Amino acid sequence: MLMYGPPEMRFERKKKCVVAAVLRDGASVLATQRGYGEWKGWWEFPGGKVQQGETNEEALAREMREEMEAEIVVERLLTTVRYSYPDFDLEMYCYLCELVDGKYTLKEHLDARWLTAETIHTVRWLPADEELIEHLYDMIDGTARS
Repeated sequence: MLMYGPPEMRFERKKKCVVAAVLRDGASVLATQRGYGEWKGWWEFPGGKVQQGETNEEALAREMREEMEAEIVVERLLTTVRYSYPDFDLEMYCYLCELVDGKYTLKEHLDARWLTAETIHTVRWLPADEELIEHLYDMIDGTARS
């Protein structure tokens, strides 16, 4: 934990480590709209917290089953995003993934959209996820999903 402030006023800042799936279908990536919490209505790449004893890849597969009833193939780590929200520091490991059968069911999200380079900025992204988008431009070329 990081310590902030003068010695007489130091406090520990919470740190959260999470995993995120960049689900790709051709030149499109899947964005999901949060259905709960302070950031309800904002858009993100799906994922969640890593539980004790899990690898990042296992956590991501579990989260996708729990949140979207989806089976995925985790291909590779794309990048790690570090972002400081007002009340915690986030470390997000972002993986390129594919849906096994192309199917999912939203259980915790309000909506989902396949976005291209041309449409990726049409939704209101969570700040940490917005950082990830810059890493995706080489991968998405603006071709519409068929």
